[in-house]
Amino acid sequence: MITKELLEILACPLCKTDVRLEDDRIVCTKCGRRYPIRDDIPVMLIDEAELSEEPKKEN
Repeated sequence: MITKELLEILACPLCKTDVRLEDDRIVCTKCGRRYPIRDDIPVMLIDEAELSEEPKKEN
């Protein structure tokens, strides 16, 4: 389980922006990349990330 404190200090390694927990993935709030969590450890490697189906629209 990812703690709230850990989630607050994590950032997308590509965009350097905040991330959120979504199901069993950590998702970048800017680019939408989805980083896996394995054995309760976030794998924050760009090569391991999945791209979201729809890119986020900027306002």
